[in-house]
Amino acid sequence: MKYRPLGSTGLEVSEIGFGAWGIGGATAGATSYGATDDAGSRTALSRAFDLGITFYDTAPAYGDGHSETLIGEAFRRRRSRIVVATKAGQQRWGQPPDFSPAALLRSAEASLRRLGGDAIDLLQLHNPPAGLFAADPDVVATLDGLREAGTIRAWGVSVKSPQEASALIGVVPAAVVQVNLNMLDVRAATSGLLAEAAFHGIGVIARTPLCFGFLSGTVDETTRFADDDHRTAWSRAQIVRWADGARQLHDAAGSGQAPGRDWSRTALRFCLSFPEVATTIPGILSAAEAEENAAASAAGPLDGVAVSRILDLHSRESFFLRS
Repeated sequence: MKYRPLGSTGLEVSEIGFGAWGIGGATAGATSYGATDDAGSRTALSRAFDLGITFYDTAPAYGDGHSETLIGEAFRRRRSRIVVATKAGQQRWGQPPDFSPAALLRSAEASLRRLGGDAIDLLQLHNPPAGLFAADPDVVATLDGLREAGTIRAWGVSVKSPQEASALIGVVPAAVVQVNLNMLDVRAATSGLLAEAAFHGIGVIARTPLCFGFLSGTVDETTRFADDDHRTAWSRAQIVRWADGARQLHDAAGSGQAPGRDWSRTALRFCLSFPEVATTIPGILSAAEAEENAAASAAGPLDGVAVSRILDLHSRESFFLRS
C-alpha cells in the first residue's frame, strides 16, 4: 500500500481507503445497500487494516450511526494508527439536514463517542446546500472552534458536484473536498477542480470510484436491486447507459469489455492517476473486496495513454442522462 498527504492537513492516508456506507446496513426506505452481516463487516475492517488501508470514511447517516460504531469497535486499541473521516449535517436519510452550529456540535460529539479516540481526524459537511456559508457565517466559526478545541483535527466538505466544490475553494477555509471521480464521471478532472484544489493545498477524496458497482462489473443492466437499495432510484435508461459505458471505457483502458478481476483494479488505478487525489474510497463489504481493492495501489496509476483514451471518449460521449 502506498500513502499520500491529505492536502495540508498534516495527515497521511492510504491511496485506497475504506468506504463505509455499506457496512452501516439497512436504513429506512431505499437509502442504503441493504442489510449486512456485522461479523463480515468486522472481518472486512480487520483485513483492510492488515493490507495497509488506513483511511476510513463514514457518516452518522450510514446505518444511523452503526457504521461509525463498527469502526470504533474495530479500532479501539489501534485508533492512532488510522485516519477516520466522518460527516455532519445529515443525521439520518429521509430527514431534513441541519447545518446549524448547535446541530454540528451535537453531531461531532456523538460521532466522537461512537468512533472513540481523542479526536475525529476529519469532519466533513455532508452535502451542504449552496449558500450555506454566506447565510450563516457561524458555521465556519463553529468548525474552526471544534478544531481549536481538539474535537476534530481538520474539516472539509463532501459535495454532490465539482461545481459546488469550486464555489467554496478560496471562499471558506475547508481543508478537504470529497467529490465523485471515476471512469464514468470525470467532471472533477476536466472542470479544473483538481488543479484548483492543489493550488490551494486542499486535499481531495475521490468518491464512488467503482460507480456503484458498474465499473467493477458486479452491476449491469440485468441487475435487479432489492427494494431497500438506494440504486432503485435510477431510471432504466441511466442504468443501461452506465452499463454500456463501463464496457466502452474498460475497453478503452485496455481491461476488456468482459468484467473480470482487472475491472475494479483498473477503475481504482484511474483515480490514482491524478496526483491531486489523496485517496479513493471504494465501498468495502468483505475481506475479499478489501483484498481486491487494496491491490490497485501496488499496481500503480494507469499509464498516460489509457487515461487519455478514457478522457477522449468522454469528449465524444455522455454517460449521464437527465432525469
